[in-house]
Amino acid sequence: MKILPLPVVALMAAALATAAPAFAQAPTIQVNRENRTIAITATDKVIVMADTATVHIGFIAYGPDSDAAYATGSRISNAIVKSLTAAGVPSDAIQSENQNVSPVQEYQIDKLTPAEKAQRKFQVVQTWTVRTPADDAAKILDLAVKAGANQSGQIDWSLKDENTPQAEAAGRALQRARTVAGEMAKGLNVKLGALLYANNETQAQPPRPLMQAMAKSSTMAAPEPLAINPRQIEKSATVYAVFAIE
Repeated sequence: MKILPLPVVALMAAALATAAPAFAQAPTIQVNRENRTIAITATDKVIVMADTATVHIGFIAYGPDSDAAYATGSRISNAIVKSLTAAGVPSDAIQSENQNVSPVQEYQIDKLTPAEKAQRKFQVVQTWTVRTPADDAAKILDLAVKAGANQSGQIDWSLKDENTPQAEAAGRALQRARTVAGEMAKGLNVKLGALLYANNETQAQPPRPLMQAMAKSSTMAAPEPLAINPRQIEKSATVYAVFAIE
């Protein structure tokens, strides 16, 4: 139970849709008989289903020399992008991440046969991200892999509107703070007054899944897309609120 005086600074309305200063910057207070408050810190959350997916796709191709590796990489690269755009993916939704041509290090192929080593002297690596509606993530991954994207699989889930669930979490946290403050006021035989000050702090999001390589087998019949479901996204807020008591 924590009883604090009214802040000396001007009274502030609860505007939780906008990020506020950290708790360490809360107003300085002084205790006396006239200025009485209850200060509460409360946390709440909102869980919503992701509506947007960022699919990471890429490939690695080899060749006996730089020119041969580049030619193979160029063919695969253009096949992947053509497959996506032909399926209706906007070109501005496909963004390059990385691309390079480099010699293959000996430790990378030390377990291969001499003939296999001779065909893997150079490598081409290229990656992209494709932003798409969450329900189309499996389709995008399937198209890319079947076109040659053998280093693909990571998906980042997100929301088109990040602000609405964040504001809802802050509102729930404030309501929780008000409820707790009301119970404290009852225990003190006083009446809970107006909200005088409030701020909120956004909490860190859960870690995203790691990227996984997906090898394409030329001996298999074209499979169906993987069964991929969007992730739930948690938005939480911690609110520091100061209420007057009467």
